[in-house]
Amino acid sequence: MYKSATPMRLNVITAAGNIKIKLTGLMLLLCLNVFTQMQPLKISANKRFFQTKDGKPFFWLGDTGWLLFVKCKQEDAILYLDTRKQQGFNVVQAMLLHDFNNTKNVYNDWALTDFDVSKPNVTPGNNFNDAMQYDYWDHVDFIIEEAAKRGIYMAIVPTWGSNVKSGKINEQQAEAYAKFLAKRYKNKTNIIWLNGGDINGKDGYAVWEKIGSTIKNFDSNHLMTFHPRGRTSSTDWFHQSLWLDFNMFQSGHKSYAQDTATKERRKFGEDNWKYVEEDYKMEPVKPTLDGEPSYEDIPYGLHDTLSGYWNAADIRRYAYWNVFAGGAGFTYGHNAVMQYYVPGDTGISFFPRQHWKKGLNAEAATQMKHLKKLMESYSFFDRVPAQELVIDNGVKYDRVVATMGKNFAMFYVGNGKGFKIDFTKLNFVPKRSSWFNPRNGQKQTINTYHFNTHSTFYPLGKIENEYDWVLILEK
Repeated sequence: MYKSATPMRLNVITAAGNIKIKLTGLMLLLCLNVFTQMQPLKISANKRFFQTKDGKPFFWLGDTGWLLFVKCKQEDAILYLDTRKQQGFNVVQAMLLHDFNNTKNVYNDWALTDFDVSKPNVTPGNNFNDAMQYDYWDHVDFIIEEAAKRGIYMAIVPTWGSNVKSGKINEQQAEAYAKFLAKRYKNKTNIIWLNGGDINGKDGYAVWEKIGSTIKNFDSNHLMTFHPRGRTSSTDWFHQSLWLDFNMFQSGHKSYAQDTATKERRKFGEDNWKYVEEDYKMEPVKPTLDGEPSYEDIPYGLHDTLSGYWNAADIRRYAYWNVFAGGAGFTYGHNAVMQYYVPGDTGISFFPRQHWKKGLNAEAATQMKHLKKLMESYSFFDRVPAQELVIDNGVKYDRVVATMGKNFAMFYVGNGKGFKIDFTKLNFVPKRSSWFNPRNGQKQTINTYHFNTHSTFYPLGKIENEYDWVLILEK
């Protein structure tokens, strides 16, 4: 259990409507704003992956905690971070400003003055040292600090895209706000910047460029990308921008049958591996990953509750397809958790079916660590996509996605069907083979197998969509 410097918030309402705090002298001492140091993230030498500053591999396993700063009290934020830490997550994606019509957090502290993004509502005082001045931004600082204690990086969205698209932020305001953020957080080592926020890059393009370039100008310590609209990638608008260090795509929440994408949005259905293939070819080379696939327990297409909800098997398929196709990591999401839903809440989206605290332990949330551990168990920086190894690959759910390193090759099949491998294109002679179970992380050795030029492998168990397997071949 982590010990946290947690100010005790008392619900004492002032005339201004702000909640104030009373602390004992001991708790004030615990609340000193000493930021926990972590290794800053960098791009690997081959530009395909992430690493820490000292060169260690970093596999991005993210979670979408979009409203963490707004809806979670300190104790709830700690519960969330503790749980995600235990489940192996090392990145949390969260937004600073969601809805300009209501920029208050759970403590009724306002983020802005006069709804102007260039005027952050910062009270005098030094964060946790002065308990009576614990404001919106101090609460953000508190959560970032608690994340750092748990080895979690905060991938922060400065403002949700709708605020820019609606014209509530101009370039001048954006520059002032970005400068404020950069100066406040440039020395906090667990920060990643997510410019954008579920938006088409051309909607407010000049503002996004201003935010990106201004933050980068004052904060060169942290990586930055752009979180785009569904069925698009940051490569669509910003790949050449100097502030963009890596790419992110949102494969979206629609099923194959629901995919009605227009020309400016890819018609890939559920095939999120296709985004990686496209981004992988871009110059200059930059890492890419799926920053928002379908969430666990969200309706197909977000709004169609009659068509069913995305389940754990769907999420595993998105994760392994994305990573094996060349992704530098993967971001998970849960419908109730990403908006911290409590039954009876108003202003809720996409029909969540359970309290967010119960959703924290949803099936797929507990299984993502198996992918992370698998990727960390083999040579990291030499891994490449290896679709040439799969003969007569199928479409949609029959797709087998392959990846290969110097001494290993892996093949993900999502439905238990057999598949054929071309061993003439393998760069080593396999001496060991095994089946890895994405559902529980267990590995079972294949004791006897004769490797021919073209060999077919049959997964264990049933041929059904929820019976996914990874074949591992080792030198």
